[in-house]
Amino acid sequence: MTVLPADGLSLAADFPDPSHDQWQSLVEGVLRKSGKDVTGTAAEEALSTELGDGLTARPLYTSDDTSADPGFPGFAPFVRGGRATGNTVAGWDVRQHHALPDPVRLNESLLGDLENGVTSLWLAVGGPGGVPVSGLARALDGVYLDLAPVVLDAGDALDPAVRALLALHETRGVAKEAVRGSLGADPLGWTARTGTEPDLTAALHWAQVCRHEYPGLRALTVDALPYHEAGGSAAEELGLSLATGVAYLRALTAAGLSAEEACRQLEFRYAATADQFLTIAKLRAARRLWARVAEVCGARAAGAQHQHAVTSSVMMTRRDPWVNMLRTTLACLGAGVGGADSVTVLPFDHALGLPDAFARRIARNTSTILMEESHLARVIDPAGGSWYVERLTDELATAAWSFFQEVERAGGQAAALRSGMVGERIAATWAARSRDLARRKEPVTGVSEFPNLDERSVEREPAPAVPSAGGLPKVRRDEAFETLRARSDRHLAATGSRPKVFLAALGPAAVHTARASFAANLFRAGGFEPVHEPASVDASTAAGAFTAGGAAIACLCSSDALYAQQADAVAGELRSAGAGQVFLAGRPGEYSGVDTYVFAGCDVVAVLSSALDRMGVA
Repeated sequence: MTVLPADGLSLAADFPDPSHDQWQSLVEGVLRKSGKDVTGTAAEEALSTELGDGLTARPLYTSDDTSADPGFPGFAPFVRGGRATGNTVAGWDVRQHHALPDPVRLNESLLGDLENGVTSLWLAVGGPGGVPVSGLARALDGVYLDLAPVVLDAGDALDPAVRALLALHETRGVAKEAVRGSLGADPLGWTARTGTEPDLTAALHWAQVCRHEYPGLRALTVDALPYHEAGGSAAEELGLSLATGVAYLRALTAAGLSAEEACRQLEFRYAATADQFLTIAKLRAARRLWARVAEVCGARAAGAQHQHAVTSSVMMTRRDPWVNMLRTTLACLGAGVGGADSVTVLPFDHALGLPDAFARRIARNTSTILMEESHLARVIDPAGGSWYVERLTDELATAAWSFFQEVERAGGQAAALRSGMVGERIAATWAARSRDLARRKEPVTGVSEFPNLDERSVEREPAPAVPSAGGLPKVRRDEAFETLRARSDRHLAATGSRPKVFLAALGPAAVHTARASFAANLFRAGGFEPVHEPASVDASTAAGAFTAGGAAIACLCSSDALYAQQADAVAGELRSAGAGQVFLAGRPGEYSGVDTYVFAGCDVVAVLSSALDRMGVA
């Protein structure tokens, strides 16, 4: 935007617009200083980031990066929001999830949340983790059902749970037209979670009831969380949600609903991650894709997808769980800016068991701060017009539509789940991502990067045990490193100390500090305690220092130049002193006595697992 002063002259008039070639030339110069002699498009590619699904985030976007017309807020294709006013009237719906079997404790949690900013309730009903259907009335005692919409998560207890909830509304005198929320029927999502054959009978029945008697109540939820939680990518999550939505549309219209009536019975649930831009683009792309489905079905007027975003459980860590507060804040920001109608922020201790009151408070206040203090809901589609977001939305929508077509060619969502196509595709995606996690190409702060071995553990009451199901697995980003840390914990409990690694730093601090810090960080990720005393050693002092440090393995840390001069001799001394394994921080070379090299991009999990194995740490 050009700013004009009072005299009408442009303040930027004497500054010519730089060209893309000029920018690229400057990038080449910076990369050359860092040792990368690349030119042309290779320079730009060196600064690009792969996002999965064949997508790449480039370092620079301009007006030349065109994308499909996103339209206007509240109008097809609804990329910019399902309502013309966006979330500017009252912000997004703050919907918290509750899974407690005890109706009395659940009631205390529900009332506490509603008194402090939560605007709707998402309840697990039935099963080992949910409140029994018989206890639903007690759990909702004191809840004003005409003000606080209820969303059910009832699984195979759908029919009795719905009957109990609707009976409770009637008993309390809530008019049918005033009932809000969702019954949460998702037979295909239940199949994805459990491996059972889908049965749409109850879902179709309640959709008919909602259509005729409860105009403000939605019957079905298209829950994409099972696919995200199994390790699926953003495009796979979107594609499978489309396939599920289309399957429900076919069933609902076959049962007598019009296409528009069927669309209005659906709510879509997506995961929001700490990659805020990808979350924003995913929600915008989802609305665009569903608008296309509705248009083809002749339901263009009902094509505005109603969205519920939930912060990702995959990204939540068990170690250093306080960092989860930052992750969920970014995810909530992405969901709100992306235009989600409802947002659920999982408590930071979600991965550790049942959340306490403090964790629930932080979770609900995350939305409140973003809306009331950061004013995120005051602007309609604040990401609209961003060349990066618009291009990413377009590319993600294209990738998701392609996968959706694959699922349709395979016979639709039910057939794709039954044949194993969905599971195999997601497993391959997670395997590739796991390799990135193991190499710290996708770092996890507090776990694979900057772990704190002295952190106090956060204890929580265990969540009710859920029997292993036959459906898609649930994964976490911290899994492999959590296994390493657990082995270290067991060694600490058995021996009184953690596995130790001696950092044999060669030369002055200015030479060895960078690689010593790198090695210390790397080994801590596997639960190893680095011993760096004295600060520097050579061939004459390395053996004594190693013995005094009480470590079982050692790692050489210095510059390539000093390695060439001293590595062989120092490695030999460390071996003679009893080092069971000698590492070198740097790119692989040919040094006698060095067993393994650790460097940026190496498979950290494999290296540290092998080290623990050789040390006999179970």
